[in-house]
Amino acid sequence: MATSKSTFQKRQKEMKRQEKQRAKAERRAQKKLEGPSEVEPMMEPLTGPLFDPQGNFSDPDPER
Repeated sequence: MATSKSTFQKRQKEMKRQEKQRAKAERRAQKKLEGPSEVEPMMEPLTGPLFDPQGNFSDPDPER
């Protein structure tokens, strides 16, 4: 049978986990509102031939 001490510890652990989860969700929401940071460079489209896992190359723009 579980003692009240272990029940209390389990409850404290669960409360800490939930608080951490709430803080993480809050950080994610704040980051989403701020948008991309200046530290992270904007992604640029790749140019050049495309490569597939079978080792075949293809021209990304065959009309040129």
